[in-house]
Amino acid sequence: MTITDLMAGRRSAPVVMGVLNVTPDSFSDGGRFDTQEAAVRHGRSMRALGADIIDVGGESTRPGAIRIDTDEEIARVVGVVSALARIGAVVSIDTMRADVARAAVEVGASLVNDVSGGLADPQMHTTVAALGVPYVVTHWRRAGDQMTHASSYQDCVSEVCTELQTQAERALDAGIAATRIIVDPGLGFAKGPDENWALLAGLPQLRALGFPVLVGASRKRFLGSLLRSADDTPRPVDGRDTATALISLLATVHGAWGVRVHNVVDSCDARKILSSWQAGRECTDA
Repeated sequence: MTITDLMAGRRSAPVVMGVLNVTPDSFSDGGRFDTQEAAVRHGRSMRALGADIIDVGGESTRPGAIRIDTDEEIARVVGVVSALARIGAVVSIDTMRADVARAAVEVGASLVNDVSGGLADPQMHTTVAALGVPYVVTHWRRAGDQMTHASSYQDCVSEVCTELQTQAERALDAGIAATRIIVDPGLGFAKGPDENWALLAGLPQLRALGFPVLVGASRKRFLGSLLRSADDTPRPVDGRDTATALISLLATVHGAWGVRVHNVVDSCDARKILSSWQAGRECTDA
C-alpha cells in the first residue's frame, strides 16, 4: 500500500509503523541498528513481518537525550531511507529538523514524523507543506534533556488536545493540507504514568480534533512501571512487548488510526485478531 492508501483508511486498522532507530542511544534498541547494513536489514524484516510504514530516526528523543547536529543526523538516515524506499517500503522520517525532513523526502521518505510538532524548528511546517507529504504532529513541550521540567498539568487530556490543536492550526496555516495531518499525544514526552494512561483513555477527545491519531506507547517507561516485579523492579524493556500489543489492540478499538511499535509481529497479530473478531460479530449480527 502507498501512504495515500494508508491515509485514506484502505488498510484495516491499525496502521502499524515499525520503529527503526539508526542511533547509538535510543532507549529500547540504541546501537542495534546504527550501521546502514543492519538498519536496512531490520527495516526489510519489519516490512516482511507486516509493518505498513518503516519509521527511520537518526536522533534519540528519549528523556535526557542530548541533541546531535544536523549533518550527523542526515548522514545516519539518508542511506537507510533511500535503500528501503528503493525496495518499495513506505518510509517515514522521524525528525525534528526541516533540513533532515527535506533530505529524507528527496530520497524516498513519504511521511514526516516530527515529535516536536513543529516547535523545535520554525521552518518545519513550511518545509513539509512544500514537500507535499503527510505530517505527524506530536504533542511536545521541550527537548529530551529538558522535558522533565515541563511535565506539570492541571487537566492533561484537555491541555494536550488544546496544544495539539494549536500546532495543527499552525501547520494548516503554513499550507499543510488537513488531509495530510496526523496527531500523536506524545506518550512519555513530558508526561508521567498517570498522564499517559489518561491520554490513552482520552482517545475519543483526541479523535474529536478531526485528524487521524497515532499512538506510540511501545516499550515505554510507564509500561515498565505498571508491570513491576514483586521486588518493585520495573519490567525490563524487552519484556514489554505483550503490553505494547495490548495497547495497540485497545487503542484501535477506541479509534486510533495507527500505532508506532518496535515489535511489529505482536501488533500485526493483534490487528488480525481484532479484524477476525469484528468479522465474527458482523456474522452474528446478520
